[in-house]
Amino acid sequence: MVEIHLRVNGVTRSLDLEPWVSLLDALRERLDLTGTKKGCDQGACGACTVLADGERINSCLALAVQYAGREITTIEGVAHPLQAAFVRHDGLQCGYCTSGQICSALAMLAEHRAGAPSAVTGDPAATGVELSRAEIAERMSGNLCRCGAYNGIVSAIQEVAEMETAR
Repeated sequence: MVEIHLRVNGVTRSLDLEPWVSLLDALRERLDLTGTKKGCDQGACGACTVLADGERINSCLALAVQYAGREITTIEGVAHPLQAAFVRHDGLQCGYCTSGQICSALAMLAEHRAGAPSAVTGDPAATGVELSRAEIAERMSGNLCRCGAYNGIVSAIQEVAEMETAR
């Protein structure tokens, strides 16, 4: 067993864990933060996406001990207009992937604001690239939705991005 301190949603928690426990399992099974979902448990679906110091990660592939002392944000720690936009645009059906989609979208919006390129952007030196539907779909491609709510997800993200740009 290893004692680690995880800072999750602004609260530091002490845990005694085996070194091989994933961040996902630590969040769900040890801290009872069940908003983060276990989908494939192989890093392929994005249902387990959380933020680590603002960057999106697949928590099923991360060992909890790797993230000791870092700021982890789960859906339980999110209060953002994106959540209401998902509802308005029918960006969810069963809701299983929604927490991962929202955490991923928050980081994706920050990446875009910072000028991070994508396959759609083409030119890595390009600045001020519009967040088009194709750009959003590419940047969110690591998050799967078995219900097929992609149009609503993209519309919700686009709405929030346009609101942020208008400010």
